[in-house]
Amino acid sequence: MIPTLLNRKLPVSSVIRTAFVFMAPLLIMACAVDEEDISPLHVRSIAKVLGYTDDPTSNRILPSINDPKAQLGKKLFFTKGLGGDQDTACASCHHPVLGGGDRLSLSIGVGAENEDLVGPGRVHDPAADGYDGGPTVPRNAPTTFNIGLLDRVMNHDGTIESLGKTPFANGNDGLGIVTPDSVDIATADPDAGDNLPSAQARFPVTSEEQMRGFVFPSADPTHAEVRTALEARLSGFIEWQNEFAAVYGDATISYARIAEAIAEYERSQVFVNTPWIAFLAGDDAAISEDARRGALLFMLPTRAGGVGCVICHRSDMFTDELFHVIGMPQIGRGLGDGTNGTDDFGRFRVTGNENDKYAFRTPSLLNVTETGPWGHAGAYTSLEAVIRHHLDPQAAFDNYDVNQLETSIRDSGQTADIQLNTQNALDKLAANRLAGIPSIQNATLTDEQVGYLLAFLQTLTDTCIKDRACLAPWIPDSSDTNPDSLRLEAVDNNLNPL
Repeated sequence: MIPTLLNRKLPVSSVIRTAFVFMAPLLIMACAVDEEDISPLHVRSIAKVLGYTDDPTSNRILPSINDPKAQLGKKLFFTKGLGGDQDTACASCHHPVLGGGDRLSLSIGVGAENEDLVGPGRVHDPAADGYDGGPTVPRNAPTTFNIGLLDRVMNHDGTIESLGKTPFANGNDGLGIVTPDSVDIATADPDAGDNLPSAQARFPVTSEEQMRGFVFPSADPTHAEVRTALEARLSGFIEWQNEFAAVYGDATISYARIAEAIAEYERSQVFVNTPWIAFLAGDDAAISEDARRGALLFMLPTRAGGVGCVICHRSDMFTDELFHVIGMPQIGRGLGDGTNGTDDFGRFRVTGNENDKYAFRTPSLLNVTETGPWGHAGAYTSLEAVIRHHLDPQAAFDNYDVNQLETSIRDSGQTADIQLNTQNALDKLAANRLAGIPSIQNATLTDEQVGYLLAFLQTLTDTCIKDRACLAPWIPDSSDTNPDSLRLEAVDNNLNPL
């Protein structure tokens, strides 16, 4: 949330945009009546100079949840039939009631003790394949909300990336999308589909920890073999054939169609009706005085009394869709990196560029109050703690308390290497600073100012996502068909329906 850009070559259009973000605060300082002015007019004018608008969906074509393809996608998103062992659905880790995620630091995918229990309380069955004491998924589940507004990358390390597209370049640039199935990071995957969510929807089913399981359809299948087996499974149900025929005009069930329908469901999850948007549209009373103070801290550079969060959390999505080293605590089993194989090198795993080691994608801040835990491994369970980490990453980690994590993580030994791995990331941040690579810098705020930032972040949440009735169109009910009788009937830790 404080100025940080990796030292990398950027296309001219990106350089222009980046220069604008750096220059805008200077323009603001030159024209501002008073840096301490927290009037609605002053705050709104600064936001507009920085490019924030009252319509994040402008110039985008996004589906309605009522569209037939999105409705098909909803049924696919909630069926455990796409899980290799038929015990896990997409919604097992990305449920609308849980902010489009699961509110777990690290997800429990396949092999859950109660396969319909979603969110806090979901744990592995000790007898399940691949279980060794703690969560088998190595990263936090990102929200599916508003992913239709992303232009450049998906996933914490950008394994799904639009070729040649700079941040904020709305629409399809025609150069294709790189995925883990690409031959290299410069070659588009011909089967990726037309948008980032469609490309991404091809991969959770191939992950043994997330959805595939450890034996389906064989001990070591290719991605293509998994998708072909799922096509055959769904094709065995006349009910699924009827669903696809109603949308596509024929009963052919291909994984390309499955991914496309799931993506349309996800892209329909547009939740941007926030108090901040109402404020930008002219409603002075939409946000509080404290939130306006927080907005100024967020937007202004340090030399104007702010902390410059806008440099990374810019655009109406509040992300630059780039990758930065900020040294978030590393918990969990990791991705096989580092001395003990429990580390996660982030973007470096994709590019092999040393500058990308420990760099992770800037997350969107839309609905951020409802999308925790936060960090690529979900190490922080408090949004205030995340803010304080950005102010001084080393001090924050020195005071990090593992007791905030789920018992399954602590008791399984998945914090054993937290000191080694996280300190390596923090040392990388320090090295980047010494090398002159623009990086996150320490800043000092009072407790009161931290409270102002929290108040501002709270204005970025759409009230609909805290209202089960408002979310109902995105959750199957008795009026929806259940083609394979494998719909996830999600319950919480008290076995109440979600």
